[in-house]
Amino acid sequence: MTPELLENAALLLLRVVLSLVFLSSGWKHAQEPQKRAESVGLPVGVTLALGVAEVAAGISVALGVLPQAGALVMILAMLGAIYKKVFVWKTGFYGEDNGGWYYDLLYLSAALVVVATGGGAWIVV
Repeated sequence: MTPELLENAALLLLRVVLSLVFLSSGWKHAQEPQKRAESVGLPVGVTLALGVAEVAAGISVALGVLPQAGALVMILAMLGAIYKKVFVWKTGFYGEDNGGWYYDLLYLSAALVVVATGGGAWIVV
């Protein structure tokens, strides 16, 4: 296996795994906006918009259709989540009952890799 092939396979795997997280989260936000709004402390409309944005970003990154734009949406979502956990909920890095923000930081970092690399050679646009 050539280094270039390995790099593109790794970036594709990163994109797919990252997308699964955002598709799952976004789907929950979009399907149950009232319930999710209460759990995250946001207005229902914002929660619904967030869900749609996360689903769109997940599809974009997974399929490689403007993956950098989709990854930027993911970064913004993670910055919002980290802000909420650190400054509003006062959650520690590892958290306790409601989980910390370390996973959010990992997702943000993974999305930054997609932005920095363009998502690899195996993209549509």
